[in-house]
Amino acid sequence: MKRIITLPTDFGLKDTYVAEIKAAIYSINPEVIIVDMTHEIERHNIRQAAFILRESSRHFPKGTIHVTVVDPGVGSKFQNPLIMETEKYIFIGPDNGVLYPAAIENDLKKVYAIIPNEIVKYTGRKISRTFHGRDIYAPTAALISKGVPINEIAREVADFIKLELKDATRENDIILGEVLYIDYFGNVITNVREEMIPENCKKLTLEVRGRSIEIPIVESYSEVQPGEKLAIIGSKGFLEISINLGNAAKFFGLREGEKLKIKLCEI
Repeated sequence: MKRIITLPTDFGLKDTYVAEIKAAIYSINPEVIIVDMTHEIERHNIRQAAFILRESSRHFPKGTIHVTVVDPGVGSKFQNPLIMETEKYIFIGPDNGVLYPAAIENDLKKVYAIIPNEIVKYTGRKISRTFHGRDIYAPTAALISKGVPINEIAREVADFIKLELKDATRENDIILGEVLYIDYFGNVITNVREEMIPENCKKLTLEVRGRSIEIPIVESYSEVQPGEKLAIIGSKGFLEISINLGNAAKFFGLREGEKLKIKLCEI
């Protein structure tokens, strides 16, 4: 069976970076399937990348290799390029916390630091100072996809950065949370999980920046008129604040990481 390699990056599509990463993979293993998870992660936004990787990686078949390149510290002598091996997947990327939430979600087994000189032995190519995605992460994924044992190109480590994406907290009818992600449509995805919202609760009050805004909780966008606000449990299992055919992030003036206070209906 062909191995799948996914690529979530912040490179965008203007330059040739994505193509060069794919070229590095195909040069070693032309039989893999490469999936562009996204290349539109906000530049250097590690938390956003960690959320996207955690929520999207789980939909891929067992054995998929996820190569995440969001690396504002590229080339730092203090940063190890990592491999995180889990029950179902292999995650490859920088030691800045971006891999950790997804790895923990998928039963993390072992963590390895890639040995760049071993990669050079296989590829015969010099490693640049600024493009580890092409020169380290991509070849590592390709080598693993061909069956090269991880311990031949990496050493096990116990010290690495652990980024946490915390869930909201609830006390009685008050939920304290934050904005996890804003998607292309302007939907505001919070860290409030579905199970925190009682089934019989049909409205909430969002308190943000000194405003209190009552919002209906619905099961589909069609329950409100175009331009009207709504709250819904989205496809990722989190509470989302939306505007039907509109942009909720702009309407409410919300940004990723912003703190939210949500008052549920009387329960």
